[in-house]
Amino acid sequence: MEKLFYEDQYLTNFTAEIIEIQELNGKFHVVLDKTAFFPGGGGQYCDLGSIGEHEVLDVYEKDNLIYHIVEKKPIKIHKVKCSLDWNRRSDGMNQHLAQHVLSACFFKLFNINTIAVHHGNEVSTIDFQTPLNEEQIKKSERYANKIIGEALKVEFLIPSKKDLKSMNLRRDLPNTNEEIRIVKIGDLDINACCGVHPSSTLDLRLIKIKKWEKHKQGTRIEFLAGTKAINDSFLKDDFSSSICKYLNCNENEAVNGIKNLNNNLKESNEENKKLKIDLAKYEVKEMIENANKIGEINVVKKIYTNQNVKYVSNLISKLTEIKNTIVLIAVISDEKANLIFSCSKNLINISMNEILKDAITLIDGRGGGSLTLAQGAGKNNSNLESTLDYAFNKIKNTP
Repeated sequence: MEKLFYEDQYLTNFTAEIIEIQELNGKFHVVLDKTAFFPGGGGQYCDLGSIGEHEVLDVYEKDNLIYHIVEKKPIKIHKVKCSLDWNRRSDGMNQHLAQHVLSACFFKLFNINTIAVHHGNEVSTIDFQTPLNEEQIKKSERYANKIIGEALKVEFLIPSKKDLKSMNLRRDLPNTNEEIRIVKIGDLDINACCGVHPSSTLDLRLIKIKKWEKHKQGTRIEFLAGTKAINDSFLKDDFSSSICKYLNCNENEAVNGIKNLNNNLKESNEENKKLKIDLAKYEVKEMIENANKIGEINVVKKIYTNQNVKYVSNLISKLTEIKNTIVLIAVISDEKANLIFSCSKNLINISMNEILKDAITLIDGRGGGSLTLAQGAGKNNSNLESTLDYAFNKIKNTP
């Protein structure tokens, strides 16, 4: 089978003969006499496109034959016009070459080897054998983009086994009896690879390392190249412009503007926290004064709507610090109601758990807890007043 993608990586349209069709699992696996569809390899994904009027769903290689998967069985088998999805091919080539360039830069600058690569639809990744710091990553990224501007020629060689031994490849050779394809990037790098690449580093236009993280014993970086990197830079520009417009400043002043906003927010939060504490004190005092009385026991009943649960919980804690106090609280949030029943620790003859489990059935809910604190949730918001009254009467009738 003639592999056109190795002869001309920029070829997108060609005419071929269909020499074999296999039906497997409801799909048709088509073999052509020659193909420009790269089947994937070296971490690079396969090409997609069309064979005649049939969309190519996947491409793979087996026993030195390349199979193209289509939905329906092709009728025309002679002089079939085929077409590649160029955007996918171009992106695959760019991400793959960018990986070679980055791997070579890390190796040349810091003698750090690549141990794994992956080219995805969104981002591509490289795994390195040892931990990397930010300075190393930034220096390698700058060096990689300098290499792009040097427009290094990318050559593809198939040397003899004798010549391979003297080529000083960056990585060990694969264990195979087949011909080994070599990719040479100027004087920067020479390495075995079965992938498809642009003919010059200039095609990459831009390499951008998005992020990095610890991975196993080493480091994993995420990167973009070509159109993906360019589009990402446009997004960053839009983001930066939006921030500057909001802060009414230029890019150099934006960080200080954000720091000032952050400091102001912290001050406001602290002030708000103090105000809530003061408000809670007054609310506790008012709630105790207006509480229902069962002998010497204060019973506080209240329904909140869309109130901060943390604030309500803090309020309940303050109330139950007062002896002989029972709190029956409902908090409505969207279509759900939360019940929180609590009491002072000195009220050992009343179980909040039992009272809540009984009362919460009136709002089609479930819950539980301890003697002094129980909570749960239900869906029947329209019955909350009756539910709290029921709990109050149950407490009232407790011996």
